[in-house]
Amino acid sequence: MKPANATFAELGTTVFEVMSKLAVDHEAINLGQGFPDTDGPEDVRRVAADAAIRGPNQYPRMMGIDELRQAVAAHEKRFYGLDIDWQSEVLVTSGATEALADCLLGLIEPGDEVVLIEPLYDSYLPIVRRAGGIPRLVRVTPPDWKLDAKALADAFCENTKLVLLNNPLNPAAKVFSSEELQLIADLAIRHDAYAVCDEVYEHLVFDGRPHQPLMTFPGMRERCLKIGSAGKTFSLTGWKVGYITAAAQLLAPVAKTHQFITFTTPPNLQRAVAFGLAKDDAYYRGLAAGMEAKRDRLAGGLAALGFKVMHSAGTYFITVDVRPLGLGNDDVEVCRKLTTEAGVAAIPVSAFYAADAPRHFLRFCFCKSDEVLDEALRRLSAFLHG
Repeated sequence: MKPANATFAELGTTVFEVMSKLAVDHEAINLGQGFPDTDGPEDVRRVAADAAIRGPNQYPRMMGIDELRQAVAAHEKRFYGLDIDWQSEVLVTSGATEALADCLLGLIEPGDEVVLIEPLYDSYLPIVRRAGGIPRLVRVTPPDWKLDAKALADAFCENTKLVLLNNPLNPAAKVFSSEELQLIADLAIRHDAYAVCDEVYEHLVFDGRPHQPLMTFPGMRERCLKIGSAGKTFSLTGWKVGYITAAAQLLAPVAKTHQFITFTTPPNLQRAVAFGLAKDDAYYRGLAAGMEAKRDRLAGGLAALGFKVMHSAGTYFITVDVRPLGLGNDDVEVCRKLTTEAGVAAIPVSAFYAADAPRHFLRFCFCKSDEVLDEALRRLSAFLHG
């Protein structure tokens, strides 16, 4: 038999699958995978249900239905002061991962260099490589997750096609500072590069900090593709509705890629997301405040048990250092032990680095009910302290 495409065929079973299967086999609480255990707003879900019954349920326009693209443009104006032409500068996709694939496959030519900041979301490298791009990795590491200005500058060159920025950053729960964003913008402009901005956690930024899209920085309006996610904004991750905002000439090749990947997204879900994006400020404040309270609940409990807890500035996640507990120096084995013996699953942070990763940090997900978080802490306490 002839071989399959090596980029994807040679990928192993992901650590997420491994830990999730272990969690099921050992009836463990799964704090590894990043999705809420309760569904999002009922009014949004009712709009989707009613729209499915009312119809139409045939192919909507390839770019997305008008009302959702208008709602995305209004959202960008409302929260960030961006003036967006909904007809030429907004594309609806079947989730943010598809949006990423559309951007990378639509913009990268073989041999183009792509700057990425690790730890990174696990789909980035395979898609960049399949598009023929050459990854240039810059890392941030715990406990401070500081971006090294020299290392970042050294990663850029005349062959740099784009920088891929995840802000807030999964799994580090890092929110990039204004100074760091300005540095990225300056380098993109200097090297005539684009910026694909994965901003799916834009409404999950904590401690009163605002989210700052890279697109709002001087000179970046025409260079940025901003990706948003209804799954994260409305706690409806199974819906897989994403959207890209970009200048018309930049969005055009991305839209053509989308045309031949999914073509379109269920129209009833699009109508519901359009409704959701227009929700009042109280909803968005409540979303962040509710998740921040869960962060504090889990962080406080983990710290009391002896974990060294890294600050979570955004996203669904907390990173902890396990060295104070003497559980071992291999994060994969520690995760296995906690799953099989303590009954709580986490994810090893080393899984988010390409190589030579730090090996004693775990990622816990806190977008769960308080009862689930409390039970996880009780199990960990029983395991660690008897």
